[in-house]
Amino acid sequence: MPPQEASTTALLIQSLLPFVMLIVIFYFMIIRPQRKREKETREMLASLKVGDNVTTIGGICGKIVRIRDDIITIEVGPDKVKLVLERWAIRSVDRPISAD
Repeated sequence: MPPQEASTTALLIQSLLPFVMLIVIFYFMIIRPQRKREKETREMLASLKVGDNVTTIGGICGKIVRIRDDIITIEVGPDKVKLVLERWAIRSVDRPISAD
C-alpha cells in the first residue's frame, strides 16, 4: 500500500471515529434503556389479572374486576364505581397495602 493511501485511510478513520462513538453512546444511553422500559411495560400489561390493584395514566387507582381482550373494567372508590378502560391506559400494577 503506498504511503499516500495509508494516510488517506487513517484520516478517514480518524474523521469517522467521533461519529461512530456518538452513535454508540446514544445507543447505550437513550435507545437501549427505552427499549427495556417498553419491554417491561408490555410484560406488565400482558400479565394483568382480575384482582390486581392498578393506577391508570390519568392517576385513577382501582381494582380490576373484569378483563376482556384489550378492555379492562376497574372498580374505583367506596361506591365501587366501574370504569371501562383500554389495556394501554394502565400505568402500573400497585402492591396491596398491608394491614400492619
